[in-house]
Amino acid sequence: MNGYIADYRVSTDRQGKSGLGRDAQKKQVHDFISNNNGTLAAEYVEVESGKNNDRPELAKAIRQSQLTGNRLVIAKLDRLSRSLHYITSLAESKVDFIVCDLPGCDQFTINLYGALAQRERELISNRTKSALQAAKARGKVLGSPQNLTKDAAAKGRVLGVESRKKKADAFAENVAPIINSHVSDGLSLNQVARKLNDDNILTARGKAGSWTPTAVKNVLNRLAA
Repeated sequence: MNGYIADYRVSTDRQGKSGLGRDAQKKQVHDFISNNNGTLAAEYVEVESGKNNDRPELAKAIRQSQLTGNRLVIAKLDRLSRSLHYITSLAESKVDFIVCDLPGCDQFTINLYGALAQRERELISNRTKSALQAAKARGKVLGSPQNLTKDAAAKGRVLGVESRKKKADAFAENVAPIINSHVSDGLSLNQVARKLNDDNILTARGKAGSWTPTAVKNVLNRLAA
């Protein structure tokens, strides 16, 4: 039975909190896995723009796929990225991944759809710029702090803290089985950190080889809390 690692991307924090977009992706992925008699080994969710290629959750999904041999599965190609360079570089890196709505695609087809996704991103950007320029021409003040009330600013800070906490909690839960296994074997925090670095397990910031005893302790404390 084939194993799969699922990666979902939503473009805004509001979508991430409400499940908007994510639920549709999950259904598509779950249906695909079921239809192919597979099993879902893990799921990663990222709140990030498609034009941003700094994707720590996707990096963890790729790393787990490489370490376990489970195949990376994505609902739609534009949920992976709207950057042609990123899509083609990922394909050329031999990461074993599949797109639910493009099963069986070869390198040429993925490059073609990647080019279309990038073009869509450019069109969206151009339309946004045109709308902002038109609003400015009408005399509307854009990007001014005066447009942001104290309550709105405070709410934004709270939401930002909550978002970071959720990401940290999700990361701790993902890496916990590995750390707990090492602790059960009697390894010290220092030894656990070295083992994680030796195994190329990514940190919460998506960096390999950067585990420290303090980082290991922080994960354990977060789980305990």
